[in-house]
Amino acid sequence: MATVEEFVESAGLYFERLGLSRTAGRVVGVLLVDPDDSADAPSLCERLGVAKSSMSVALGQLERGGLVERFRPPRGRRDHYRLTEDVFGRAFRAKMAEFAAFEQLAEQGLAAVGDNPKSRARLELMRDMYGFMGREFPKLLDRWDRERL
Repeated sequence: MATVEEFVESAGLYFERLGLSRTAGRVVGVLLVDPDDSADAPSLCERLGVAKSSMSVALGQLERGGLVERFRPPRGRRDHYRLTEDVFGRAFRAKMAEFAAFEQLAEQGLAAVGDNPKSRARLELMRDMYGFMGREFPKLLDRWDRERL
């Protein structure tokens, strides 16, 4: 059976593959399993064994990406961080911007290869698939939003 620490490390690796820093991914892992639903930066540094500067960068990345929000508890002296309401939908929507980039890359390739049928077929498949994903995934996420509410 996996431990919480193993889960946090796995989250770090997973979110690193999605473009976050490993520390940022580990923060997401901690906030997913933390019974208090939030944590301050010093406690996250201690729990994850990272420097204050690394934590500051990670929290900034997560906050700018809309994955965590900073708040101050009543009568608290430190800011705390918690996952945003729709953290997974936000993360997925942010990654969907890459669909358009892949589609544009395919168009660039098509302009470069001219009439070569094999190259064109691969690039057209790439363009068409990412175009399809760009059109259909937003509908799927909207459906998810309706079903979960």
